[in-house]
Amino acid sequence: MNPLTLVKRTQKINLTEAALGISDGASWHAKYKDSAYIFIGGISFDLTEGDLLAVFAQYGEVVDVNLVRDKATGKSKGFAFLAYEDQRSTILAVDNLNGAKILGRIVRVDHVSNYKKKEEEEEDEEERQKKREARGVCRAFQRGECKWGDACKFSHDEQRCANTGWGAKDREPRWNHDKYDEPPKSRKNISQRTSDHNEYHHKAREGDDEDIHHRKSKRDNYSERWRLKGDHEEKRHRHERERSTRHRSREDEESQRRTRT
Repeated sequence: MNPLTLVKRTQKINLTEAALGISDGASWHAKYKDSAYIFIGGISFDLTEGDLLAVFAQYGEVVDVNLVRDKATGKSKGFAFLAYEDQRSTILAVDNLNGAKILGRIVRVDHVSNYKKKEEEEEDEEERQKKREARGVCRAFQRGECKWGDACKFSHDEQRCANTGWGAKDREPRWNHDKYDEPPKSRKNISQRTSDHNEYHHKAREGDDEDIHHRKSKRDNYSERWRLKGDHEEKRHRHERERSTRHRSREDEESQRRTRT
């Protein structure tokens, strides 16, 4: 769902509860009474942990701020998790800062039911590191071409990568047929076959030139016949025009003679 839609929905629920006078135990906030963490989304990429602390500390004492950053670049991803010492501060933060505009951007503030703390995240990172070690070293990292950084699925341990013996030796062919530099036995007298191939193409080009000359002469003859036919048609039309002109002149003379008489 669109984050702005979630913001408006939360604001509408809060206004409805305030109008109906619903108690704290029956409020929707009571579902998150065991969690002191809130989610902050849609924040500006220029904000730091200190900026978030300055904004959200007005509703209670903050004990943990986790601004999620990209592991490769270290840039902010635009959302964070924040924990208060008192869970009641989360209700104030959600009611007052959800839909607020910070640095020109509308932020979404909501409760978090299950959140892994940093200690658990560090443990997960240790498990991920073990899995990377089990998969082996990153060959792209050895060549200095790995673009994944910490997100790579393979180990980037420099000492281990240096002791593998990979490098120029790894580029050598692995299979026997790759090591064989001479041409296969089935290809005998390759130079002769190459010369025959070139001669065949040369003859084919000569044949094409003759064919082109033949078609050109045929086209010229065809054009000459059409030109002669056109001249004949033009003469016939000119003769018909002259005859019709003489006929009209005779009719005019006859009509003038009749008028005189």
